[in-house]
Amino acid sequence: MTSFVVHRNGRPATAEELAPLAFAGYAHFTATQVRGGRIRGLDLHLERLRTASKELFGRALPDDRVRSYLRAALAAGPDDLSLTATVYSPVGEFTATGGEAELEVLVRTGPAASGPRGPLALATVEFERVLPTVKHVGEVAKTYFLRQAVARGFDDAAFVDRRGRLSEASIWNLAFWDGSAVVWPEAEMLGGTMMGIVRRQLDRLDVPQRVQEITLTDLPTLSGAAVMNSWTPGIAVHRIDTVPVPEAPTFMRLLHRAHQSEPLTAP
Repeated sequence: MTSFVVHRNGRPATAEELAPLAFAGYAHFTATQVRGGRIRGLDLHLERLRTASKELFGRALPDDRVRSYLRAALAAGPDDLSLTATVYSPVGEFTATGGEAELEVLVRTGPAASGPRGPLALATVEFERVLPTVKHVGEVAKTYFLRQAVARGFDDAAFVDRRGRLSEASIWNLAFWDGSAVVWPEAEMLGGTMMGIVRRQLDRLDVPQRVQEITLTDLPTLSGAAVMNSWTPGIAVHRIDTVPVPEAPTFMRLLHRAHQSEPLTAP
């Protein structure tokens, strides 16, 4: 049994089926970590795929069908793995209309992951994603700015919009801590599934949360910062540009506790 599986519509994909997709860039996806054959926040992943499909294609596949494709891929791999599900139209891109062709799903699995250890230093760059609420493919800017940041001695990049507000990082959501409440940045961004899990579990734990605009000049008033994505609910950030940020171990433990409170669900 291998961690690496690529399925198209619930069955192993052939090279002939994958070849037309090698240079395609009009699609969207969701990514998650699978533990014991189960997924945290499965409802959020299905909602993401459904909403993004309606935005890009004007229609969406039934959740039950998507779940069957996920089950098929999981059955072919170990209990713990990484999973990415991508939705696309066989009509392709650079066409005036999407046609009426049925949407298709690629599911790829690989070894389980947990992300870097941290703490991280983030370099800011002014950048606003196209269709920021959609997790779409082909985003060359994310890798470009990541590599530019590393070349400057940082670990990753954080995005600042034209109004100077911190929004998100390259493949991460940002979260901040004021000593008693979790503070989420107010800006156009992708609402991550991990972010959704943490927010609803913090509510259940009666942890205060708020959303506010955060700029570099606001950082000295905060007591901690973290990044999160499908790998992990929180990796400490100790510096953004030249501004130091406390590591806030209490904050990090809280984020991980919220994540662990989310039940694992079988597709």
